[in-house]
Amino acid sequence: MLEHGGNRTAAAQRYGIAASDWLDLSTGISPWSWLDAQAQPPSLQSWTRLPEEDDGLHEAARACYGAPALPVAGSQAALQALPMLRNAPARVGLFHPSYAEHAEHWRGAGHTLVMLPSGLEQPPLETLDVMVVVNPNNPDGRRHARPTLLAWHERLQARGGWLVVDEAFADVQPELSLADQCARPGLVVLRSLGKFFGLAGARVGFVLCEERLRSRLREGLGPWTLAGPSREIARGALLDHPWQHAQRRRLQAAGQRLRALLQRAGLEPEGACALFQWVRSERALHLQEALAAQGILVRRFGDPAGLRFGLPGSEVDWQRLEAALATVQVQGQGRGQGHDR
Repeated sequence: MLEHGGNRTAAAQRYGIAASDWLDLSTGISPWSWLDAQAQPPSLQSWTRLPEEDDGLHEAARACYGAPALPVAGSQAALQALPMLRNAPARVGLFHPSYAEHAEHWRGAGHTLVMLPSGLEQPPLETLDVMVVVNPNNPDGRRHARPTLLAWHERLQARGGWLVVDEAFADVQPELSLADQCARPGLVVLRSLGKFFGLAGARVGFVLCEERLRSRLREGLGPWTLAGPSREIARGALLDHPWQHAQRRRLQAAGQRLRALLQRAGLEPEGACALFQWVRSERALHLQEALAAQGILVRRFGDPAGLRFGLPGSEVDWQRLEAALATVQVQGQGRGQGHDR
């Protein structure tokens, strides 16, 4: 199992700080959940009856994404299943660094990985059967415009290939999304309610692709991929367009604030989306440990070395992070190491 952010219990055991006392900035999940604004919990019926397909979730997803969508137990379920649907071993292009679960499951299904630098403008599509793109990318925030991705898809599809686009962080910038183009053969888009909507625990995702592939996925995953309460919550969140507009403004402002805070601390972000900031640093391990000693959890990456900072959710949390970074900065200067770039 690959390591992910959000391991507060393990951090509590390691550092001797109670799990409830941690400021967890390691996941990229919005600190403001759609559920925060809701007065009513999921209905009793959603807990006591088997989930039903005609509950309005499909219509809500189509209205939000502009195309039919298959509900799945988080986009993780789909990205694990997709490699099994290629009938022959494929050459699969993936940018690095990126969300590591994609590489893990394409490799595990017997396909050949072609790892490409994240800044590469034109991947060697003529040598690939599948190209996997996280847009915006995790952890460096790199973005690919719609025309670029659609051109890549055309080149791949002409040879029977796929373009798989993971849009887990795209809700803040819907203009990036290819969801409304997914009737095209060979184009697969993955969406998630975990990050932007702050609903990671509901485990709700969607796959958007042509009907034939969607049917194969549905058959492979089986019935009741989502629990009834998750379906009810997802339907409400997808239909709440005023909340979504307000959430975009709030996240964009918070992302800019976080960037400025890190810059003042001498940590210049090299990439970002509204939900996180990415700082490359050879001192990533030291910085992570120094922040953890103060009960602040951030996500560290080893190749390239760097830290991903998520958003604080309250003014107290913002002040706590700023004070901790000031302490870390002073410690670094005391050893003659100066600011990180």
